[in-house]
Amino acid sequence: MGNTSCIFFACVDQASIGVVERWGRFEKLAEPGLHLFNPCAGQWLAGVLSTRISSLDVRIETKTKDNVFVQLVCSIQYRVMKRHADDAFYELQNPKEQIQAFVFDVVRALVPRMDLDELFEQKGEVAKAVLEEIEKVVMGEYGYSIEHILMVDIIPDSSVRKAMNEINAAQRLQLASVYKGEAEKILQVKRAEAEAEAKYLGGVGVARQRQAITDGLRENILNFSHKVEGTSAKEVMDLIMITQYFDTIKDLGNSSKNTTVFIPHGPGHVRDIGEQIRNGLMEAASAKVNVE
Repeated sequence: MGNTSCIFFACVDQASIGVVERWGRFEKLAEPGLHLFNPCAGQWLAGVLSTRISSLDVRIETKTKDNVFVQLVCSIQYRVMKRHADDAFYELQNPKEQIQAFVFDVVRALVPRMDLDELFEQKGEVAKAVLEEIEKVVMGEYGYSIEHILMVDIIPDSSVRKAMNEINAAQRLQLASVYKGEAEKILQVKRAEAEAEAKYLGGVGVARQRQAITDGLRENILNFSHKVEGTSAKEVMDLIMITQYFDTIKDLGNSSKNTTVFIPHGPGHVRDIGEQIRNGLMEAASAKVNVE
């Protein structure tokens, strides 16, 4: 019989690495492309590993330093290292479970050292620390490289979340009360300033009004005294006061919602009031002369 040969072809896809065995023993790694194998010589393609980045989501339940149970959701991005593809092919039976176990171990060693608030504030540092610890083991010994670890979510126990929401709501209500109090304070200050300004302007108006009335009365008295012979300033003043009295009575009668209290209201009382005012002025002038 002549010599016979049996040659098979196999193709390794891009972003993959092939593992070639001879008689059941690892021989070499096959790069992407077309390869020839001789089954008669015990050579064949034992398997192909993808070198693309794979993602593994892990949910870990642990406890913080302040005794709060939390669930951490981590996303692990890993890939096979080409130069150690044989280790990745032969060493681990189930790579995902092994990587998940390593992540569990590292996270449960780190998180109990931190309070819940610290964990939320430094979740990026936690992910970085987990990555550093896992790389020391997985990359060097088993042919896998951990590219990234993302701390996707931190989920405290439902009772803790409820308490945190209540605390947050109470703080916001307290802050709102402070702002409301400050606003009311400013409003009261502005209202008081407006009232003071209104009173000031009202006083200025009243003063000007009284000054105008005084000037008018003086002019009327002088004109009346000059035009009507035999009248004194006292008689003219009495006449003007009686006229103003009737004008006031008329104004009170025309308004149904007037709150002005006019006491006394008889004509004789008006004369008495005028005499009291004049007597008071005369007594004040006399006292001033005596003092001098």
